[in-house]
Amino acid sequence: MSLGRLPEHEQHILDEIERSLRRDRRLNRLLRGRRARRGPDPKRFAARVARCDPRGRTVALLTVVSVALMVTGLVTSAPWAIWTFAVLWPVVVFLGFRLLSRWSGDAGPPGGRQ
Repeated sequence: MSLGRLPEHEQHILDEIERSLRRDRRLNRLLRGRRARRGPDPKRFAARVARCDPRGRTVALLTVVSVALMVTGLVTSAPWAIWTFAVLWPVVVFLGFRLLSRWSGDAGPPGGRQ
C-alpha cells in the first residue's frame, strides 16, 4: 500500500465527498450527539430547565394528579402516595410559575425563547 499522495482525480473525488459530508446537517447532529459524556453537565441541565415552556393543560393535569395524591396520602397514610406527591408537587409549582410568568408577559429576555 502506497503512502504517497493520491492522484489528482481521486483527490478531487475525495474533496467532493468531504465537502458533501460537512454540509450534511443530519450527520453533524448525529455525530455531535454521540460524544462521550463523563457525567451530568450542570450547565446543559440548567439551560434545559430555563427553556421549559409548559402548556396550560399540562400544568392543570399535573395539579389535579398532585391534589389527588395529596388527598390519597392524607386519607390512607400510604407512603407511596405521600412520596409521589412530595416529588411531583415542586415540579407542579415550578411549571405553574413558569406558565404564569409567560402569561403575564415577563417570560425572560425579549427576542424569542430563553
